[in-house]
Amino acid sequence: MGKRVALVLAGCGVFDGSEIHEASAALVHLSRAGAEVKMFAPNIEQRDVVNHLKGSPTEEKRNVLVESARLARGNIQDLAELKAAEFDAVIFPGGFGVAKNLCSWAVDGKNCTVNEHVNSTLQAFHSAKKPIGLCCISPVLAAKVFPGCEVTVGQDKNVDGRFPDAETASAIAELGCKHICKNVNESHVDKANKIVTTCAFMCKAPLHEIFDGIGTMVEEVLKLA
Repeated sequence: MGKRVALVLAGCGVFDGSEIHEASAALVHLSRAGAEVKMFAPNIEQRDVVNHLKGSPTEEKRNVLVESARLARGNIQDLAELKAAEFDAVIFPGGFGVAKNLCSWAVDGKNCTVNEHVNSTLQAFHSAKKPIGLCCISPVLAAKVFPGCEVTVGQDKNVDGRFPDAETASAIAELGCKHICKNVNESHVDKANKIVTTCAFMCKAPLHEIFDGIGTMVEEVLKLA
């Protein structure tokens, strides 16, 4: 029987929701590994709605759960209904929606607050010693909720111009966590906390390298499950 994995989404679209390629990559790797996946998202209003063609905010109002249902092909539940006891692991794809809707990192940085249901989900899996997988910007959730943990968002310097958000590593360190430098096709495993992270689109890399990196994260999560 395959592992049971919860996938937590933050909307639909890189600038105001979940990064679609990251969510899809995680789902493909989980499917290939025979995992049983159920998707969840918080039933809350998005912080903002971005016109992805222009890259600018609009006056629209959208709901995170409703927008996430686009990625889930309609098969999704309110995050408030997620029970850690029913799953072997949880995975959070990245995208600005993580930093806007699942927490307030986009506005407050290391002083951010984490959505109550996101926080309780992370705490429940951690307390049950079940693995947590995070990619792109979502490792900041673990850094905020679990001081002292180890995560990666890629590199702590903008190596060859490929890591424009390298300062995130410094903010993670300021939270009392250890940032581990990794390439885009790698992931880091914090064995003590069962937290697996990979940088994904925090690195300017070809899509297949990001896909492969997410694959290593999924593989390590399933090993720990």
